[in-house]
Amino acid sequence: MSFSQSAADIFAPDGAPLPVTLKRTTHLCIAAHQDDIEIMAYHGIAACYGRDDRGFTGVVVTDGAGSPRAGAFAALSDEQMKAVRAEEQRQAARVGQYSVVIQLAHPSAVVKTSSGEPVRRDLAEILRECSPQVVYLHNPADKHDTHVAVFLRSLEALRQLPRDRRPKKVLGCEGWRDLDWLPDDDKRPLDVSAQPDLAVELLGCFQSQITGGKRYDLATMGRRLANATFHASHAIDRHAALTWAMDLTPLVQDDRLPVEPFILRFIDRLRDDVAARLRKFSA
Repeated sequence: MSFSQSAADIFAPDGAPLPVTLKRTTHLCIAAHQDDIEIMAYHGIAACYGRDDRGFTGVVVTDGAGSPRAGAFAALSDEQMKAVRAEEQRQAARVGQYSVVIQLAHPSAVVKTSSGEPVRRDLAEILRECSPQVVYLHNPADKHDTHVAVFLRSLEALRQLPRDRRPKKVLGCEGWRDLDWLPDDDKRPLDVSAQPDLAVELLGCFQSQITGGKRYDLATMGRRLANATFHASHAIDRHAALTWAMDLTPLVQDDRLPVEPFILRFIDRLRDDVAARLRKFSA
């Protein structure tokens, strides 16, 4: 299997060849940047951790060149930063016992072009070789341009699969916008209470971000706790940590379903919920 970028990196912690790692994949995350996988798809990582009958695969689409840097990383060039971030992602794969992590090393500018053909082609090649039960993507309401672009390229690649080989569950995950705003009926709760020490260790792999000025480790764990606590106002907490997702499966099942009205319906339902509650208690 060959990818568009010569810098593409394939790493299986147990040394298995790529066809083997992809065949054993049951949970797949396609993410924009290094550390996005650990933030948005911990549910899948924990579900596969220590299991022989499940395998977690992570795909990072971009090369990490544009990430902010400070402290010990402040003077690094883009090329040096790409190398640091790639190794951090490999370390996370070791810690999390991933089946494989594939870093496609596309520049963000390429991902964000409307054609995006090299990205779509690489993702389609990966998808043809595996049959995940669950796929984790960025959600289309995310406020990070690259996240939204990676979501769109991922959807395009998924729609290239024969219908009988498309995943049964596709989830849009929290990233640069949480999903607490979704009406409760539209939320898909992902229990991420398992292995809390593992969750912390995975986030800690990305020191270029943490000591470089972005405390994603604290923010991610705080968001998960907040989701669990603020989920239900009249019930005790049922989980120690939760992430929210939206169900994107209909977009993968129906090629004719456009993304924009699909996501705007969620926003319209939030508007209706707010308006109804105000009317209920108005004089």
